[in-house]
Amino acid sequence: MSMTDPIADLLTRIRNALASEKRWVDVPSSKMKKRIVYILKEESYIEDFIFVRDGNKETIRIFLKYDYKGKPVISGLVRVSKPGCRIYVKSGQIPRVLDGLGVAIISTSRGIVSNKTAETLNVGGEHICNVW
Repeated sequence: MSMTDPIADLLTRIRNALASEKRWVDVPSSKMKKRIVYILKEESYIEDFIFVRDGNKETIRIFLKYDYKGKPVISGLVRVSKPGCRIYVKSGQIPRVLDGLGVAIISTSRGIVSNKTAETLNVGGEHICNVW
């Protein structure tokens, strides 16, 4: 059976793993998921990630990050643009998440980037998700 929204599945797996205090979570791999996970690593929301190949299938193992008290670094993951209702933003209307404390992930013509990079490149696109 095919999955309707693989990005929402990625975010839900991360959210559930953080709620149960797992050290890592495995998700099926795709180019878009790889780029989203790379941005999460770049913005220091996760420790690291590796690609695990099992025969013909590839999965991404995401190592989750917690603070010194054991609380997850990611306190919120929200899917903004959904398959039934796509949300697009112009280059001058790039969203700020929690007044700059969070990050918005945007799919642009220059690839999948964070809101800070999209402002620097002066491009808009599909608003995929918010992380804080």
